[in-house]
Amino acid sequence: MFQNLRAVMAETQTQTYLQLFFLWLLLTIVVRVILVSTRRQLRRPPGPPSLPVVGHLHLISALPHRSFHELSTRYGPIMQIFLGSVSCVVISCPELAKEFLKTNEGSFLNRFISEAVHHLSYGSNGFLFAPYGKFWKFMKKICMSELLGGRTLDQFLHVREQETLRFLRALRTKGEARESVNVSGELLTLTNSIISRMVLGRTCCESDGEVEEVRRMVEDTAELAGKFNLADFVWVCKGLDLQRMKKRLVEILQRFDGMMERVIREHEEERERRKERGEEGERVGDLLDILLEIHQDETREMKLSIENVKAFILDIFMAGTDTSAITMEWALAELIRNPNVMEKAREEIGSVTGNNSRIIQESDLGNLPYMRAIVKETLRLHPTSPFIGRESSESSKVCGYDIPAKTLLFVNLWSMGRDPKLWEKPLEFRPERFMGEEKQFDVRGQNFQLMPFGSGRRVCPGASLALQVIPSNLAAMVQCFEWKVEGSISMEEKPAMTLPRAHPLVCVPVPRFSLSF
Repeated sequence: MFQNLRAVMAETQTQTYLQLFFLWLLLTIVVRVILVSTRRQLRRPPGPPSLPVVGHLHLISALPHRSFHELSTRYGPIMQIFLGSVSCVVISCPELAKEFLKTNEGSFLNRFISEAVHHLSYGSNGFLFAPYGKFWKFMKKICMSELLGGRTLDQFLHVREQETLRFLRALRTKGEARESVNVSGELLTLTNSIISRMVLGRTCCESDGEVEEVRRMVEDTAELAGKFNLADFVWVCKGLDLQRMKKRLVEILQRFDGMMERVIREHEEERERRKERGEEGERVGDLLDILLEIHQDETREMKLSIENVKAFILDIFMAGTDTSAITMEWALAELIRNPNVMEKAREEIGSVTGNNSRIIQESDLGNLPYMRAIVKETLRLHPTSPFIGRESSESSKVCGYDIPAKTLLFVNLWSMGRDPKLWEKPLEFRPERFMGEEKQFDVRGQNFQLMPFGSGRRVCPGASLALQVIPSNLAAMVQCFEWKVEGSISMEEKPAMTLPRAHPLVCVPVPRFSLSF
């Protein structure tokens, strides 16, 4: 009798599961039909056929910019795709980019905030991913006037010079011993140290363990922030941690928060000691000092919470460390693969430094047009971020197409950098394309053909710092060392929020001449 009862129960349970499955399938089809019928009433950009629930996810690889590029060759420079249930518009030509980012900029001032970014930014309390509004405007103002403005950057020139010399000495030691170096790791240590001293007033080179810890934290943050998460796009996965990301996110934030709590406490204790000694205002504060002063200033139009301060510091680490390091690594890889360009750069540097009688400096950049062209050419072929991402805050009509609110906009910089309609022989590394007055390109968002730092009101506020750190250190690397590589250099890319190399560049930096540095 009990066996019969169990059989009946099992059959009933199976029927229930089947009913629930068919109900879910029916609801999906009904919703799909409703959406399709609604879309037919609107004029949407062209795009490939999509599947229920997943949309076009089956067409997107681990390197979305490449998938977008391939699709655009079939469907045109503006197309609509669905990442799960999220509507997206992909742009791959400068004229359309201008329409979205300048003419209709007011509708596309927000950034898409993934679950990982929301968590890592203390609940979206930072600056980079804050929604456009009063808080974002306040942070942008203090960022440009007090944190990353020209006067503040000039005050930290000595920090950048000292860290460059430390970097060159480390390379020279390895080179004299004919030891190979992981260029990616060394560059990340350099940029980490510069940012750490500017932001926290301390170097991340106090111990090998701390160097590795900070480097790993930055790399893990960039990886997770750029990793595709089903929960962000597929509605049936909302709230589920199918890719086991949550544990790593919690660990990263705990590590960073522990470091920040310790450093903030040290800063507050030092501020109290200076106050007791009557030394307030006698020391050039770091960026954390400035943020803590704003946090404690009751007269400001907006109040910064301590979470805002921590999130902003993480923003700076994210935007200022691996991005600059990645660009310098790509540039060096291209120079090694193009020895004629390397030699031309060395000749220019030698003419400025008096036949290499001294190390090249930031103050020399105005006299290094070819080196600046090398950086631009690197950013064309290997943009730090392969696309500009925005989210529409309201429904709008752009280029005759109806764009609903909450649509993701992707401007594919990687694709535009390889467009033969825009660039002659686009796959060749040719800095000469940026030489001469008539070929000068502004890379801060005014020229929509080349805008590695974004454009408009949400242009990267750290562009000025990057355009000092990258060419000056790259020039020093070119000037001081011959870069010996075994075999060919892979130019594969690795999936991340930025665009790192899949395989780190490993070289022997052989000193070219004897200089005391």
